[in-house]
Amino acid sequence: MRKFLSLEFVCALVFLASFAHAQQFDIAAGAGTLWSSENNSASEAFLPPAEKGGTYPNIWIQYLNERNRGIEIEGAFRYHEGIYNNFQFYRPVLYDANLVYSHRLAAKTHGDFMGGAGAETLLFYEHGSCGLIGGGCIVHLNSTHFLIHGGFGVRYYAWRNLFIRPEVHYYFIPNNNQFHSDHVFRLGASIGYTWGKH
Repeated sequence: MRKFLSLEFVCALVFLASFAHAQQFDIAAGAGTLWSSENNSASEAFLPPAEKGGTYPNIWIQYLNERNRGIEIEGAFRYHEGIYNNFQFYRPVLYDANLVYSHRLAAKTHGDFMGGAGAETLLFYEHGSCGLIGGGCIVHLNSTHFLIHGGFGVRYYAWRNLFIRPEVHYYFIPNNNQFHSDHVFRLGASIGYTWGKH
């Protein structure tokens, strides 16, 4: 029975190895920053701030089939807490799942085009009051918003299967009412490794 199970295991490994040669798995980590427009109107008493700045570490994993199509799952979060309108600490967390198309641009260079959906979770921290007598400031609770994501990155293989990928991500976050704009960009770069073809 042991010999049979060992033979079965070896056959399964050979089958998976022959199947995997036309496929690709990438894993990477990096960092970036957020950018969105600011509110320039002075007619409102409460001006929601722009969702921008800070360092956002990120990690992603990607699978591509033999036709250079696949899926990607990624997440990013603000490393240091931000200060919301100078009175409340907060931390955004962005995560999404995407369909991906990869295209060879040149030797050692591939373009990754992605689009999908996910969510943004805003974590608000109570480190104190806003300092106004009788209130006058809005205290937020944690909230999660649906988002639509689109992005583009250029994978450059610097050495064997190690690559660096400068990237830009666009998030449309409907009803992102804690901030001025529903449109947010994340700019950054990742370093990663590829298993399989590239």
